[in-house]
This record gives sequence, C-alpha cells and structure tokens, in this order.
Amino acid sequence: MEFKGIHHVSAITKTASENFKFYTKVLGLRLIKKTVNQDDVKVYHLFYGDEVGNPGTELTFFEIPNAGHNVDGNNSISAISLRVANDRALEYWAQRFDEFGVEHEEVKQRAGRATLFFKDPEGQRLILVSDENNTGVAGGKPWDRSPVPAEFAILGLGPVQLTVSQPEFTIAVLTELMGFRKKGQYPSFVPGQPDIIVFETGEGGTGAEIHVEERTDLEQEHLGRGGVHHVAFRVDNEEELRAWINRVRAVRFPNSGFVDRFYFRSLYFREPNGILFELATDGPGFATDEDVEHLGESLALPPFLEPKREQIEAYLKPLDTVQ
Repeated sequence: MEFKGIHHVSAITKTASENFKFYTKVLGLRLIKKTVNQDDVKVYHLFYGDEVGNPGTELTFFEIPNAGHNVDGNNSISAISLRVANDRALEYWAQRFDEFGVEHEEVKQRAGRATLFFKDPEGQRLILVSDENNTGVAGGKPWDRSPVPAEFAILGLGPVQLTVSQPEFTIAVLTELMGFRKKGQYPSFVPGQPDIIVFETGEGGTGAEIHVEERTDLEQEHLGRGGVHHVAFRVDNEEELRAWINRVRAVRFPNSGFVDRFYFRSLYFREPNGILFELATDGPGFATDEDVEHLGESLALPPFLEPKREQIEAYLKPLDTVQ
C-alpha cells in the first residue's frame, strides 16, 4: 500500500466570513463545500479547492469563534504549501500581495524550488511553491470563474512542513509505518538549527511531500486561529483504508477507527510528537450532494445531519458566498 500524496489540510479560523473573502477573493480558490463541523454543528467547516475540489487541492477551515491567536511552536504543522505553475507565477503573486496588503517575504529556494512565504490575515503560515520542474503528482485544474488568471492560479496543495522537537519519532512513523521515502534535505532558515528533511510518497513531487523540521529553540505550540489542525493523506479507496486501519491498530497507536465523513472515509491518529494525521479516501467526492456548477453556494449537510437542518441553520451566521 502506498499513499497517493497529500489529500487535504485543515486549519482554524475565528471568522468564517472573513476567511471566505481572503481565500476566494485574494487567493482565487473556489469554495467547494459550505458545511458544518460534524463534531460541532454550531460552526462552519469550509472547503476550498480547484474547480471540483479534487483530492490534493483541498484546504479546509474549522470556524472557532472564541479561538485565541495561535502560539507558534514545536510539535505542529508549521506551514502549508500551495502549488503554482512556475517561477513567473510567483512574481505575479508578490505583486498581488502588495496590492492587497498581504504580509509576505521575498522569493526563496526551498528544496530546490522557488517559493514565496506569506501569511493570511489571521497569521496562517503559507508558502507558494513553483511547479516549474515538478515531475510527480499532477496538480488540479483552476476554476474558470476565479479572479486570478488561470496561468497564475493555485493548483493544489504542496509540501506540508512539520516542526518537531524529537524528529526521530516522526520520521519512524513516516518511513516505517506509512511508507514514505527520504528524498533529501535543505538548510534551515533559522541559524544553528538542523537541516529540514524531505520525505515523499507515491509519485512524489510537490503534491506528495512532508518536510520535517527539527527545532531545539521552541516551546510547544498552542493551537488557535492561524494554526493547523491536521494533515490528511490520500488513500485510493475504502478497502485500502480498512487495511491501513489494521496496520495502525497493529502498532497500537490510539486512533479513531473508521469514520464516514460522507465526502470521503477517514482514519485519524496522532504520531508520537502529537501531530494529528488523517488518512482519507479519494471518493466519493464533493459533487455527491450538489451539482458541480453550484458547489459551495448553499449549506450542505450529510444525510445523518439533514433532519437537524433547521436547528443547525439557526446557529450559523449568514455567510456571503457569492463567488
């Protein structure tokens, strides 16, 4: 068994309406599903992605209205990457960020690729990564109604960075349990800290990498708005997911067991440094309960929550999702 790459990344926002404005109006992503947190139906769970929310393009946010600011630190998902077609696209984005007042750095090389670090209004740490020389997992297809020209559009998720205090434990899980391969390493941007190590799965490339950063100078991260909740890895189908469940149970990791999220099936577990991993199937997909042309326009609820629609809608503040 082998993962096909990154499936999605889920992060925290305090205000769904402001989050929606930034990720659709500034970053040009499509809101592909407006639903609720299945574990707390009083708040939104927003899914962004390419034209149909293909696996590997999904960036999701849980709304937690009382969330404090994230306190960046160790044992965390410390950066999310978003893929663009080439180096020239990074020039476009640097100009766009200046136009919209988005905090960003200059273009830098990471793992042999041109990248552009920036933050969203809540301090979420994001990196645009050029796919100019990518030969691995294919990116998604931009939505044709995005405010960003297709040639510069975000194509999906890139490498996910994990920052940990004891990398040997995380590395053992990635390589011995999950089948990742070490690809290489590159220098840390923090003086005196070890190199960042690159691991890949499946076809490799920007859509299938985990970057492990060891930091000896940080305290434990405290998760809040602007932080990342979990990263999910692509599993081909439910049969394969059940085999992964057996493998995780065999090593006695505490885990969720099989979870039906309606749009995909999942397993959750924490690696030894406390980072939450999810394994998620590629299907059924986000067009299961909505027409592709109208994804994200209305509140979508899985069948088991549909009887509570009136009660759920009463909890939620209206979200302006005119795209």
